[in-house]
Amino acid sequence: MTLDTTTRQRIIDAVNAGFEAQLAFTADMVRFDSTRGNEAAMQDFMARSLRERGYEVDHWKIEVDDIKDLPGFSPVEFVSYEQAYNVVGTRHPKENKGRSLIINGHIDVVPPCDADRWTTPPFEPRIANGRMYGRGAGDMKSGLAAGIFAIEALKAAGLAPAAPVYIQSVVEEECTGNGTLACVQRGYKADGALVPEPFGAEIMRAQIGLMWLCIDIEGDPQHASAAFQHVGANALEKAIHIWPYIKRLEAEWNARKENHRVYKDHPHPIRVNLGKFSGGDWVSSVPAKARMEVRLSILEGEDLATIRGEILARVAEAVAADPYLVSHPPKVTFHGFQAEGYVLEPGSDIEAVMGQAHEAVFGEPVQTSISSALTDARFFGLYQNTPSIVYGPTCGLPHGIDEYVDLESLKQVTRAYALFIADWCGVEPV
Repeated sequence: MTLDTTTRQRIIDAVNAGFEAQLAFTADMVRFDSTRGNEAAMQDFMARSLRERGYEVDHWKIEVDDIKDLPGFSPVEFVSYEQAYNVVGTRHPKENKGRSLIINGHIDVVPPCDADRWTTPPFEPRIANGRMYGRGAGDMKSGLAAGIFAIEALKAAGLAPAAPVYIQSVVEEECTGNGTLACVQRGYKADGALVPEPFGAEIMRAQIGLMWLCIDIEGDPQHASAAFQHVGANALEKAIHIWPYIKRLEAEWNARKENHRVYKDHPHPIRVNLGKFSGGDWVSSVPAKARMEVRLSILEGEDLATIRGEILARVAEAVAADPYLVSHPPKVTFHGFQAEGYVLEPGSDIEAVMGQAHEAVFGEPVQTSISSALTDARFFGLYQNTPSIVYGPTCGLPHGIDEYVDLESLKQVTRAYALFIADWCGVEPV
């Protein structure tokens, strides 16, 4: 449906009137340290908040056995799912006349890096200079709150979606995507999906695939003074020997973009990042163990099994060049992300409706972008044949120190969400 000018303005006014409450709710979300393994308390809060707003709430513990055989599953070798809970709030219309919608956002956040270097503590939200600072303020608690408050604005304007809406508050987005996969396994499906990730008020056309890799190396521990006798093998030094072979994949895989239908004009879509490096337990001892954990991005359309084979081939090259490693080969584990890329094909209805909502708010056509990051949008597009759109506020310093969300962008995007939901789902009187 197309909203008339009066209704559209009424909805925008309702967003404006509710924005202070939206910011207070977002700040409450940021106060939760919902790093991996610590999400349960935040999900209790989300379940309670949705129930208070009239949603039918499904709050459950994710069981790995339920999802491990599904397409898109990422293995979890080193972590517990004892605190891995999802929440889905469902709002049913009086009469189903429109198109159903999933609004999917993650409440898990990455660690704050060096908390002492933040201007204020990372889980104490701070508003200054038109921004809200705090870990997760941008990525992506503000986006999920915006989806919730867009529907609250419709309610304040005397309207409600005329089709089912599912608010999915998920975990595991920052490491596997298994939280959203658990929603798929649970049977949640809609005519369209909105993922309010904070890449700005533009439509993400494409996102890369992603893989995590762990390499464990065993050394030969000795007293450090024995090194001049060539006794012992330093596990950390052996890891340093292996790393350039892995890093070389970045240049090789970026060279493939020349033939890619979407990424050929992207300056550098593939990143190979040494995210964690550890080993040793005493300065005067030759380290007995070392571990490297690596994030590797993958062009959309690449076969994951083939990629794993290429990685193993590079490790084998490194091993062959070191006599100690030949007899003591490292252990390679693919854990965490094993994710395919996703493209929102041009011409979809959901893109057109979001484009109209954007233009009504911003006064100009919406732009599209391609990303070297990954979102949970892939689950809907790849495994449910559901068009999934990524469009959100502007986040500064995601995963960095003093992460923030720009508040003007957040207000504008909430307006666009409200108009989009009203148009996509249709509306009925409250």
